Amino acid sequence: MIDLQYPNYPFKIKALNGKDQIFDPFRKTWVVLTPEEWVRQNLLQYLVQNLHYPSSLIAVEKEIKLGELSKRFDIVVYKNEQAWMIIECKEVKVALNEKTMEQILQYQQVLTAQYLFISNGHETLGAEIESGKLQALQNFPEYL
Repeated sequence: MIDLQYPNYPFKIKALNGKDQIFDPFRKTWVVLTPEEWVRQNLLQYLVQNLHYPSSLIAVEKEIKLGELSKRFDIVVYKNEQAWMIIECKEVKVALNEKTMEQILQYQQVLTAQYLFISNGHETLGAEIESGKLQALQNFPEYL
């Protein structure tokens, strides 16, 4: 399990049509502030503020094709013009389990990243893919 200490960040939040919205600086738009979005936004700030990942190389909520299916990943960090890390976010009350792992492994079939992470905000699990096998990680890798 990876322990995350989220940075203080001045999130922009507003109400619109009875729903809270949060400004996503990565997508440069207001989005509905769901419990999953709150996890995603805090995790994004952790990557940029704490780990110094380049924000220009982070993609959020983009569509990919899995055969005939269209899916949307949560976060992908790129390095050398290739997907380097995939992160799947869940809301706090969703357990990180085999179903969550299957979801990120589907994205991995298309994106072939070196690192996979799943998080519900309180629990975060990560793995590096080495020789086709998942090796558990205790921390996020440095972005060099």
